[in-house]
Order: sequence, then C-alpha cells, then structure tokens
Amino acid sequence: MDGNVATFQTSLDSALKRQKSFFEQGNTLSYNSRYKLLIKLQETILANEGEINQALKKDLNKGDFESYTTEVGFVLSEIKHTLKSLKKWTRPQRVATPMVHWPARSFINKRPFGNILIIGPWNYPFQLVFAPLVGAIAAGNTAVLKPSELAPETSKIIAKLVKANFPEEVVLVIEGGIEETTALLDRKFDYIFYTGSTQVGRIIAEKAAKHLTPTTLELGGKSPCLVFGPIDLDVAAKRIAWGKFMNAGQTCVAPDYVLVEPGLYQPLLDKLNSTIKAFYGDNPQSSPDYAKIINQRHFLRLKGYLNGEAKPKVLSGGKLDESSHYVEPTLIEANPNAPVMRDEIFGPILPIMKMDSFQEAIKFVQQRPRPLAAYLFSNSDTYKTTFLNQIISGGACINDTVIHLSNAELPFGGVGDSGSGFYHGKHSFNTFSHHQSVMKRSFLFDISIKYPPYIGKLKLVRWLLYYFG
Repeated sequence: MDGNVATFQTSLDSALKRQKSFFEQGNTLSYNSRYKLLIKLQETILANEGEINQALKKDLNKGDFESYTTEVGFVLSEIKHTLKSLKKWTRPQRVATPMVHWPARSFINKRPFGNILIIGPWNYPFQLVFAPLVGAIAAGNTAVLKPSELAPETSKIIAKLVKANFPEEVVLVIEGGIEETTALLDRKFDYIFYTGSTQVGRIIAEKAAKHLTPTTLELGGKSPCLVFGPIDLDVAAKRIAWGKFMNAGQTCVAPDYVLVEPGLYQPLLDKLNSTIKAFYGDNPQSSPDYAKIINQRHFLRLKGYLNGEAKPKVLSGGKLDESSHYVEPTLIEANPNAPVMRDEIFGPILPIMKMDSFQEAIKFVQQRPRPLAAYLFSNSDTYKTTFLNQIISGGACINDTVIHLSNAELPFGGVGDSGSGFYHGKHSFNTFSHHQSVMKRSFLFDISIKYPPYIGKLKLVRWLLYYFG
C-alpha cells in the first residue's frame, strides 16, 4: 500500500464520511441531479475515448473496434438507455390495495441504498466498472469505485477521469491491490457490487455478511456450448469462434467447452479452424484484432493447461510466447478429468468433446456447477425446449454466444456458483434501489374489529378476509 497505512485508513474514513453526509442531505435524490450526473459521465467518456482506448491497448492489446464495442460503446449505450427511461423508472409504482383497508393507497418507492462499493475486474476493466456505476447513479446513490490493479493503465485513466469530473462526495476512486480492497471491505457500505472470480466472490460475500451488506456477485464458471444438428455450420463456427476468442478468451461468458454430436465433430473442427484463420490470419499474434493475456501469472496458468501433467491432444493452435503473453487460439480434445475441464479457462483454449446423444450432453452439464451462460446451436425445436427446461444457468443463448449481454432489456447475472443478482438497463436501476413498500391510509372508516378485545370477532374476520382480502 502506497504511503502510510494509517494515513490511508484515515483518509478513506474521512472520504466515506463525506459521501455519507452528502447522501443523507438528499443531494443525489432529485431526478435532475441524477440526469445531470449521467450526462456528465457520457460527456466525459466521449471526450476521452482516445485515452481510454490507449489504456486498454496497453493492458490487453485491445484494438479500437473491440475497445468500443465491448467497453466504451457498451457503457455509452447503457447511459443512453438509462437517460431515455430514467424519469419513468423513478416514479412510485402504484399497486392494488385490498378492499378491507379502504380507503387507502399502496405503492412501491424506489429508494437508493446509499453508499455503493463497486469492485471491477481486469478483463473488461472499463466497462465492468462504469456499467454498474450508471445504475448506481441512476438510482440516486453515491459510489466508491475500485478498478482492478491488474489492468493498471485502465485503472489510472478511470481515476483521472473521475477525479477531474466528479466530486468525491458523489464518486470516489480507490486504486491499489489486495490491501486497499481489504480496507474497503472492512468498512460498512450500503451495497457491494463485485465482478470477478468465484473464489474471490466467496471472500466478498463473507466480508459483506459481517455488516449484513447486500451484494450483487457477478462471477464466472464454465459456460457450455452444445452443437447438435440440424444447424448452419458456417454461421455456428463464426459465432462460437467470435464468442470464444474475443479478448483472447478472457470473457466470463465465453463458451468454455463444446459438446458436439459425433457426426458434426470433424466438420465443426474444420469450420472453426478456417474461421480462426479468416478472423486473425495465419499468425494471430500479429493481428490488430487479437488481444493478449493480461499478465505473466495468467499466461503461465494457461500454459499449464496445454503443457502440464494432463497434457491434452492439441487439435490446432497451441503456440505460446511468454515475452508478449501470447496464447494462440487453440482447439483441444477434451478430457473430462483434466484441470482444463474443471477450472474456468479464461483464455483462448477451447476443449471439444463428442457426445453420443443430446441427453448425454444435457446430463454432462447438469452434473457440474451452474454456469453464467449456456449456449445451444441447433434448429431442433425439441432440443431448444429441452435445453432451456433442463439447463439452469445465469443466461442462455440459442444459435449464438455472448450476444445476449447486449440487450439492455435482459437482466444479466449468475446463479449458484456463477453469482447472484443481476443488472443492465432497468435491472441495474432496480438492483441499486431499495423497493420500499408504502401504504397511505385515511382517518376515515376506522373499523374497530382489528382492535382487542377479539372475543366474538373471528368469524366476521374470516368472512371479511375471504371476500375482501
């Protein structure tokens, strides 16, 4: 931790106290204040897109197209969608009131939680900090952002942009590593939003439980991809390869392994290989559209999957360059007992396994922890129905991968080991809002039956509740 630990702790406590005071004074509650903050965020991102892209290039070797579509443009789209609907979302929601309570009105108020902690990951280090922030601001909260130290250049630009454009009472950025994150988690927040690994998610949950702090945990897991005919193999191969090798496979919802019927096994391999070549050329390392592995530790982890004790049969690819953290798009023959089929891969290695039947593939997925996403490529209505009914996952996509994230009308989140809670669009607003139940009653018609003594009243109460609720 930079500087004196005690100084940092004191400074952090002071900043959090100012945020709490700012919120309690009602400064974030009005529609206009929320709207203006979102416009300011939009303008800040647009004015600094070049610097953001440079940071993403340095951290992950992302090209401008991928930086825009998966990071900058994603956040801008989220802001636009939120601005369009914010006034409607903030209105109290009228609900019915049982006649027995007449005259009365009932409604649901969407109230901000207060001070939100957002802890971002390194794989989409810009998007996965600012997309949740859009929802937090829209709901009327203040926020502390903790970008990932593993993407240092993006962390720096996030801190720079926020400090230059937002008062710390509204949005504060804390940079650093484990010590800083631990210090934050030792404080009481009103809500914690975390994106990252399942292992760390458990630690976050334990820390939050000490303060009874509600959480959203966006984790990971092994997202399966089933391929069973009839299908358009050319399109299927492009969509699988795109979802898998985008960001060099460092995507929480990337297809983690493929289960394919025997007759499509070799044709799919051939199509995937030709697609990879079409996407990234003969040498993906020189492609401007192919990212690098984030750091040495993760490079060595992926290298271990290919060259370790349970060395798989490499079907294509497999080249490594430690100096540039390069792992070639690689297809391997899946071994269910190998580490690469137990751990979330989070890299450009795609295991492929034959399955004798569709039901066998379903059973294979059911026997493993529930994934963040599940994919099926098939034109069979029977397979589609069975897949959606029998596979429990955070999200699902038929005949494509990853793309379901781009619909702001759909909630995005995990289930079981892949996380809890959801966000995007209105779902972000709801996640960062406490749904307060309110009933307003009149002083008229105060029926005495509800007050003691109750002797002789039970039969009448049964009748009233049966007919008037």
